[in-house]
Amino acid sequence: MPAKPLPKAELHLHIEGTLEPELAFALAERNGVTLPYATTEELRRAYSFKDLQSFLDLYYALMAVLRTEDDFAELVDAYLARAAAQGVRHAEIFFDPQAHTARGVPIGTVIEGLARALDGSETRYGISTRLIMCFLRDESGQSALETFEAARPHLHRICGVGLDSAEVGNPPSKFREVFQRAADAGLHRVAHAGEEGPADYITEALDVLGVERIDHGLRCLEDPALVERLARDRVPLTVCPLSNVRLRCVDRLADHPLPAMLAAGLLVTVNSDDPSYFGGYVDDNFTAIREALRLDDETLRTLAANSFHAAFLDDRARHNYLAEVAAHTFVR
Repeated sequence: MPAKPLPKAELHLHIEGTLEPELAFALAERNGVTLPYATTEELRRAYSFKDLQSFLDLYYALMAVLRTEDDFAELVDAYLARAAAQGVRHAEIFFDPQAHTARGVPIGTVIEGLARALDGSETRYGISTRLIMCFLRDESGQSALETFEAARPHLHRICGVGLDSAEVGNPPSKFREVFQRAADAGLHRVAHAGEEGPADYITEALDVLGVERIDHGLRCLEDPALVERLARDRVPLTVCPLSNVRLRCVDRLADHPLPAMLAAGLLVTVNSDDPSYFGGYVDDNFTAIREALRLDDETLRTLAANSFHAAFLDDRARHNYLAEVAAHTFVR
């Protein structure tokens, strides 16, 4: 019987980024959408990116197959099945409503389809879940505000808001007002920062948006004072190693700054980002960094424990998950 993977939480996962080619073709056929690829193999070959924008171009194009509540529910269900096999016990899942409403898909269709599948996640897969609504930073602040207001009837389905998409030239301060509305509504706040954008964007996300977690955050290492602040305040960083290599933020996995981040006392977690595009789900990321960075079992255990410390969980659930991590036996 194969060894069980290390229990972990996944905190940086774009549900649209779990769209595998096989499901994309199945949904395209169901919805009468023509994809610009003849086969799943041809589509997989297109998953070669020179930077973040080249990935985003394909990412948004493939979303055309997502039309109905059933489509979104099927997307979530496929992810949860894979996540369970990868040792995920808790998942906080991002989605991009503007990418769908811009295509004429109502925001309620998106949220209710996703939430319907998540409602059964613990019973079917043993995974507790949360849903985080992200704003596209290359859209306007006004568009984010309109999206938030459109989502108000569904806020009971959402635990927080986030900020993603093209980072360079789109500073966090652009979204000050919508993040304030989210705070007023009692929602958690996270933001992508310091992936391709500068370390200053991390500081801005903390000070202007009031975020509780930084997604990516690699470039914090360029600012020693910021590193000291992040370590002191225990601000979690949701790092995505395979994504960083695929998007050319890091040349080789062996060069990844994760060990330096841990050595600096940062609360780092490991996640998959957009796993169908970047070559692996979350335990695949753990396996890859263990080999490339020569991490020992206790470092991997620390990373898994960090994921539960960083999650939006109540104390009892956190305690129970951390006990699972502590009890895990590594088998080689």
